[in-house]
Amino acid sequence: MNVQAILLLLGSFAVLILGGIHIAYAMIASAVFTIVFLNISLIAVVTTLIDGINGFTFLAIPFFVLAGEIMAQGGISDRLIKLSNALVGWMRGGLAMVNIIASVFFGGISGSATADTASLGSILIPMMKKSGYDGEFSTAVTMASSIEGLLIPPSHNMIIYAMAAGGLSIGKLFLGGLVPGLLLALALMIFSFFVSRKRKYPKGDAFHVKNVLVSLKDSIWALMTILIVVVGVITGVFTATESAAISTVWAFIVTFFIYKEIPLKAFGGILKKALKVLSNILILIAAAGTFGFVVAYLQIPTFISDLILGVTSNKIIILLLVNLILLLLGMIMGMASIIVIMTPILLPIVTQLGMDPIQFGAIMILNCGIGLITPPVGGVLFVGSGISGIKIERLTKELLPFYLVMVLVLLMVTFIPQITMFVPNFLM
Repeated sequence: MNVQAILLLLGSFAVLILGGIHIAYAMIASAVFTIVFLNISLIAVVTTLIDGINGFTFLAIPFFVLAGEIMAQGGISDRLIKLSNALVGWMRGGLAMVNIIASVFFGGISGSATADTASLGSILIPMMKKSGYDGEFSTAVTMASSIEGLLIPPSHNMIIYAMAAGGLSIGKLFLGGLVPGLLLALALMIFSFFVSRKRKYPKGDAFHVKNVLVSLKDSIWALMTILIVVVGVITGVFTATESAAISTVWAFIVTFFIYKEIPLKAFGGILKKALKVLSNILILIAAAGTFGFVVAYLQIPTFISDLILGVTSNKIIILLLVNLILLLLGMIMGMASIIVIMTPILLPIVTQLGMDPIQFGAIMILNCGIGLITPPVGGVLFVGSGISGIKIERLTKELLPFYLVMVLVLLMVTFIPQITMFVPNFLM
């Protein structure tokens, strides 16, 4: 093992990150330094950059991103909030419950925690504050519930994981994230209920079946997006890429020709925003291909695997260590970066312990999701702070019990395989 090359790779990467360089460029630069040090042809840099995103399945990512952006700005949020209010708004802390359920629906359309927080939060946070909820709690429940959308299909992060893991079934991954996502929503609802009772937050209007049916009728066009993707993929009618393309066309039709709340000329702005999001994702994946090539060449995955397995042979402790590593990385790195870098390193460790890669996908995504609302670089945390006008320090304090709830769900997903595996095994 070339210790000097490993120190150069990881040391230069750390210095560049601390110096404020974008993580994608830091990965490329540190990989180039190490490749030159190892006297490997620089052609490897170009080929690994291209190979990193040269996969047919990756075409699903731009389609899902675009579909999410279209529906996030096309009046979908209001309809999903009304449907959620009709379903659970009557409970104690009704608007908190509405927030969580709306994230279930919206996450199934956008697959983005940031879009969820920005879209639903801009409506629900002021609404909750006006109804008597604390601003910190309103924002915290919005951010925490947005993580559900990363697990509930469709999720472009699941596609990134599928490729990083060597080409897993995207249909199984989508189904594997369904129950963990719903379990997270249930846990957040139970916690919010007790907080609402303690703080005497208000109830909403009484439950009426008529309101549910009216709201369902109004939002059914948006919810059809989820059915197109999930049912199409698991039945084999569509591939993940085909379902993503069809869902984009469907989102376009629903937004501009059925709901018609924004003019067609707004599509240019939507496309520009989607391209910006997509460019960040693809440059990270491409850069991680080059970085991963060097990591594999230096046998770092084997070293880390031997190191973890050398600490203990206890399966429970090893899995706790894996989760701890991912949670700590989530505090300082972006989600896509963690997935593409750490999956090849940690997946062989957990599979040696008998864990299915589908289950580890749910664990990986949930860990990274918690990182999105964790300082110092949690992207969703910054969005929530920007929308609510509340400082990150105060939001982090309010989020502390939410972290505990989410970690409890994470441990359940880690140590109870059936939570993740029952639905994909049953249907596929």
